[in-house]
Formats: sequence, structure tokens, C-alpha cells
Amino acid sequence: MGLFGKKGDTPKKNEGGLMDAIRCDQTDYLIWKWRPSGQEVGTTNKENAIRYGSSLNVKDGEVAAFVYHQKDGTMQDFIEGPYNDTIKTANFPVLSKIVGLAFGGSTPFQAEVYYINMAELIQVQFVIPFFDAFDPRPEVADLPIPMAVRGSFAFGITNYKEFVKLHRLANFELEDFKSQIRDNLIKKVKGTVINIPDGSYGGVPIPLVQIERKIEMVSDIVQQKVAPEFTNIFGVTLKTFNIVDLEIDKTSEGYKKIKSMTADYAVASTLQQQQINLSNQRDMNTMQMDAMKQSQTINLENMKETMHINRVESQFAQRAATEANVYAAKLGAEQQNLGAFAIKHQTQVGVAAADAMGKQGASGAGSINLGGGNGNMNPGAMMANMAMGQAVGMGMANMLGNSFAGAATGMGAGVMPGMAAPVGGIQTPPTTGNMYNVAVNGTAAGPFTVAQLQQQIAAGQFTKDSLVWTNGMANWQAASTVAELAFLFGAASGMPPVSPPIQ
Repeated sequence: MGLFGKKGDTPKKNEGGLMDAIRCDQTDYLIWKWRPSGQEVGTTNKENAIRYGSSLNVKDGEVAAFVYHQKDGTMQDFIEGPYNDTIKTANFPVLSKIVGLAFGGSTPFQAEVYYINMAELIQVQFVIPFFDAFDPRPEVADLPIPMAVRGSFAFGITNYKEFVKLHRLANFELEDFKSQIRDNLIKKVKGTVINIPDGSYGGVPIPLVQIERKIEMVSDIVQQKVAPEFTNIFGVTLKTFNIVDLEIDKTSEGYKKIKSMTADYAVASTLQQQQINLSNQRDMNTMQMDAMKQSQTINLENMKETMHINRVESQFAQRAATEANVYAAKLGAEQQNLGAFAIKHQTQVGVAAADAMGKQGASGAGSINLGGGNGNMNPGAMMANMAMGQAVGMGMANMLGNSFAGAATGMGAGVMPGMAAPVGGIQTPPTTGNMYNVAVNGTAAGPFTVAQLQQQIAAGQFTKDSLVWTNGMANWQAASTVAELAFLFGAASGMPPVSPPIQ
């Protein structure tokens, strides 16, 4: 009978004629081979006969591998879980090539079915018995120290196609596979740990007597070295690796000698470090003292410069104040001289006017006899001459005063001692005695004597409401409110005017 029997043959039970349920009920496995129900290993050559229409169940995390052994080589179909369906050529690309459609569903085909557990992590313990390790320091490099390593690792299948290439799935035994990996790992771990103290891995030498405290670093270095071996040689992935113990034989002669030398070295190193720290502290103190001296020198120079600047500024301010006082004194003197000059020339004008009036009386022009004597007087001419003289004198005084006030204003001077208070923002010239300035249209005029003010009252140029100011007054005041001028307005206050006595 051929591979699939003859067309029309009635299938027999031992030929796989019954429909099968292909599934894996194992809970702890890495590779598991499926066989038809009731068939054990070696019981019949039909144990791999599978019929169309048999159900196939593959759980999540599993892969079902169908292996077809043909004359032209071995071929595989892989079904990844989760999967639950019947076996059809449409779901098996390789099967559709090796089984003719003419057989339909009545003839079984030959295939081995293996379940591969992708979710399982296989845990393995390992122990490396005592082996000789050596310290990297030259003075103790020939003293062996026995050391043992204990740990564990876990691996799993990641690339199932690569795994199938590297291993025969038939009669796969997990324990044998674990032993192969463990033996290879032990050689790799031992060779790596021996070379860690001299800095071959990590770049930092580690004294052998201190390697127990570096167990995490040693574990990481070993994992990096052995992980590629798992993939390249065994087709599995190293998931975890841990060294749980690095044991040094502390009873060995090598350890005792190295420990003693290390203790002496530690003491010497401590003393040397203390000397270095002390030297560094002295250098630091010296630098701090130098910095403090430099800072004090800078602060002293800054203080000297500041004092010099303050002294120069103070001298400048004093000089400016002195010059201002001298200028003010000169200005006051000039004001007094100008006032005296104006009064003098006003008097001279009055005298000249009186003299002219006398000459007119002597010439008889417009003369009248006041007492029957020989002297004649022209009253009209006399009054005209007096008014003219008065006007000329006042005009000269005002002209000189206003000229000086304008000069003071042009220099930007403020109110200086001895100067009148401002009217309308204009500085008024100084006054002396009982002379008053009068505000005329916002401008200071004067100063005038009381007699001159009385004459202006007669002319209608000065009233009780006119604003006046003289030395000693804080502000401008109405003339009627000034005690010295109130008598000029006696009629307004209900009192008769006071006339000067007749000579």
C-alpha cells in the first residue's frame, strides 16, 4: 500500500482513519510531540497518520509545527495560536503541495506534529565549584585565591523557526537540553569572572578581596558575555541571569596574605590621603588669606577714592557757596549805590526846578505879590517846574532800578538777600528805609517814599487797594492794610487826613 493507500480503499482504524483532535494538554513543557489517540511511541508505523477534517487547537503562546518528511527534503508548516479549526489544505501551504486533491478527505497524510511553548521560561540553577582566581596587583599576582560562583538563569524560545533549524524535534528531552546549556554557561561564566578583577571588563581593576561587594556589577558583565551564546548556539533567548553568591575561600593562605597586605596598604593609603587632605587644606587656607588681603586692599583703595571724591565735591560746594555770597554782597551794594544815586539825582532835579522857579519870580514873569514885599512869585510856573522835576527824578530812579532788575533776571538769579519779593514772577530791586514798591499791571514799580506815594494819590495813580511791598514784609499787601501808609487814606477810614504843618 502506498503512502496514502489506493483510491476507494476503506480506511482502517490503525491507519489513522478516525478523525482526531490535535491539541496539547501539557502544562509544563518546552517541546511536546502529538500522537493519535491510543498510539504510543513505537506501537505502529501509522502513529503519524493524520486525516483531513481533524480538528486543530493551538492556544495563545503556542506554535504547532507540522513536519513533512519527503524524498526531496523536510518541510514544515507552522500554525501560531490562538487557532481552533479543522485541517484543510487552504490553511496549510506546504500540505497543499504534497497531497493531491484527488485523495479528497478519505486518505490520511504523514506528518509529525510538535507543540512549541513560546510563553514558558525555563529556570536553571548552576554552581561553579572553587577555582583559582588571582588579584590584579603585581605584588600579589602569584597568590591564588579559591573562589566559587552560584547563580541561576532563565531562557525561552523567541524565534521558533531558528530553534527548529538547530534542533531535531523528534524525541526532544528538556532535561538533556538544560544540561547542555548549563555546561556551556559554566565555562563561559568561569572564564569571565577570572578576568574581571584585572579590569578586562568594565575598565576598572577590582582587588579580589573586594569582589564579593561587586556582585551586581559582576553579574551584569557575565550576562552581557553569555547572552549571545544562547541565541547563536541553542536558538533560545536568555531572559534573566543572576549571580547570587561569589564565595572567597577565606581560609586559604593566599587570601590571608593578600588580606594582610591589603590592610597595610589601606593604612598607608589612609595616611597618604590624610596628608593630601591636609596639604589641600593648607593650600585652601593660603588662597583664602590671599583673597582676603586682596579684597581688603581693594576696599581700602575704594575707600580712599571715595573720600577723595567727597572732599573734592565738598570743597567745590563750599567754593560755590562762598562765591554766591560774595556775589550777593556785591549785588546788594550795587543796589544800594544805585538807589542812592537815583535819590541824589532826583533831589538835584528838584533843586534845579526850585532854582528855576526862583529865577522866574525874580524876572517878574507871571509874578504875584504874596505879602506886599519886594519878592514876587509866579505860583503856576512854580508848580509846573516842581512837577517836572519830580517826574524826571522818578523816571530816572525807575529806569535805573528796572535796568538792574532785568540784568538780575537775565542771569537766572533767584531772590537774593535784600531784594524785593516777586510780583508776577519779576524780581524787584532792593529798598531801604520806608520806601515801598508798587504793583502796576503785574510789574513792580518804585521804590517810592511815603511823600511820593501821597503825590501819586493826588494824581489818582495810587489807591488804598494798590499792592505794596517793602523790606520786612512776607507778601504784597493792600496799601490801606499797611500801618505806615494807612494815614494816607484817612478819608476812607473816617479820619481826617493829616497835613504837614505850614512853615
